[in-house]
Amino acid sequence: MEIAHSINKRQSNLYLIIIILSGIFFFIPFLGKVHLFDWDEINFAESAREMIVTGNYHRVQINFEPFWEKPPLFFWLQVGAMKLFGINEFAARFPNAICGIISLVTFFLIGKKFKSSRFGFIWAISYLGSFLPHLYFKSGIIDPVFNYFIFLGIYFMYLSVSKDIFKNKYLYSAVGGLFIGLATLTKGPVGLLVFLIAFFIYFLFTRFRNFPNIKKILLFIFFFTVVCLLWFGEEIMKNGFWFLKEFLAYQADLFLHPVASHGEPFYYHFVVVFIGCFPISVIALPVLFRKDRGLWRHKSGSGELEMNKDFVTLMKILFWTVMILFSITTTKIVHYSSLTYYPLSFMAACYLDFLVVKQQKIRIPLLILIACMGFVFSFLLAALPYVANHHELILPYLKDPYAAASLNVNVHWSGFESLIGVGYFIAVISAVLFFYKKKNRIAIVFLFYSTAICLFVYLLAVVPKIEKYSQGPAIDFYETLQGKDVYVWPIGFKSYAQYFYAKKPATPVYGEKDEQFLLKGNITKPAFFVVKITNIGFDTSCNNCTLIKQEGGFKFYKREPVIK
Repeated sequence: MEIAHSINKRQSNLYLIIIILSGIFFFIPFLGKVHLFDWDEINFAESAREMIVTGNYHRVQINFEPFWEKPPLFFWLQVGAMKLFGINEFAARFPNAICGIISLVTFFLIGKKFKSSRFGFIWAISYLGSFLPHLYFKSGIIDPVFNYFIFLGIYFMYLSVSKDIFKNKYLYSAVGGLFIGLATLTKGPVGLLVFLIAFFIYFLFTRFRNFPNIKKILLFIFFFTVVCLLWFGEEIMKNGFWFLKEFLAYQADLFLHPVASHGEPFYYHFVVVFIGCFPISVIALPVLFRKDRGLWRHKSGSGELEMNKDFVTLMKILFWTVMILFSITTTKIVHYSSLTYYPLSFMAACYLDFLVVKQQKIRIPLLILIACMGFVFSFLLAALPYVANHHELILPYLKDPYAAASLNVNVHWSGFESLIGVGYFIAVISAVLFFYKKKNRIAIVFLFYSTAICLFVYLLAVVPKIEKYSQGPAIDFYETLQGKDVYVWPIGFKSYAQYFYAKKPATPVYGEKDEQFLLKGNITKPAFFVVKITNIGFDTSCNNCTLIKQEGGFKFYKREPVIK
């Protein structure tokens, strides 16, 4: 018995080491290889930069004006990274890379607690080796940290109300409140909303058994409130309730009305999650749509725990809560459904662990679907660099002059980039064959690590070149204006890049928000404009503007100050 325990412990430690090293290898290197992308990445990085420039770490700002959309916690993390690594892309993305490593370890530890170290390992690498879940940890957006806090809040509250015998259940209620408070400080009250809806539905399904007593509820509320008051409370004390009123009004408007041209159809998030979360979106289907408890309630003969059906139920509820909640909102952005990646990866791990323990063959329809989607992804990964390198093939079919002109940017392609997609297809087919032969352990490792490697190489070899076609010319131009006392403004499209990459100083710039002032007013210093080539009326709308150059899909203008 002691020998078996020692072997299991060594195996568990080995799993944990592999997970940590995998997270470090895949999430941290080359984070700054490509510019930040408009809007969200640059938006959030700029808020952190402006905190450093002004020394005001309590007020979230954009263009040195109040930014009502987000609380400050994520920006504080970015500020800390920028203090260590400088104000750059690497620092802006570093908090999510660390969050990615911690998340993988969390999956392993929770999986080990509820089932086995093997299950925890499968859960971790399935998240690591799926497209959108992997990519989000290499980004500079808020959602990975926000989702992690919500998930932990739900997890600890589940421990508090679970019928299983856990020690310190009151402590779990307090910790749950703490993490939901941190989620609220990261992205706003939607974190609390998701938590409350998920648990309300959960208690309906369980007929309110183990509903928390008043002491647990009060502990949750107390720690949630204390965390939130770290920012909301001080802001109210300093500036009164007007700031909180504006903040909440913006959150409500974001939920009720489409903003930023993101009014997509109802099914938008279903499509995004199913396609973007490959392979787990396919593998999770048997657990997501079936009540067969045999898919997760099984023993291997080594004394492993049976997965608690209530926890599986809660994960399903969390998935559908997020999908439906953000499908009925009028504003639909791809990030909004990213919390579903947690329960989706858990359900995929349930099915994969079942295959390993029972030595079962994966269902043929799933194998076919994995092969077909693997082919589609591989084709797109291979086709994108090929088309970019031979853009003359598609120019006759492009109706958008901006897109056609963007392809004229001089980008060097070696010609081997398409092999990444070809290699990925070979890897997917190999994994399918391993699954078919019931070599499930090999298939699992092969499928998810080949996906992670494919993404790692693609982000390094292809994405920086593609970015040069889209926003590269504009960002390169902004960088030439760093340290200069000038106006710089995009015309006809919204962007935050001019703030971050031109490193706008904190000194007020009168009239910058008034385009007419910049275009025709009595400016006292040079004004530079970035205009898409499709804006054919710009020349007549600007007084004494001189075309500096055209590069890609952009034209760059300068207007000299008015001399009286």
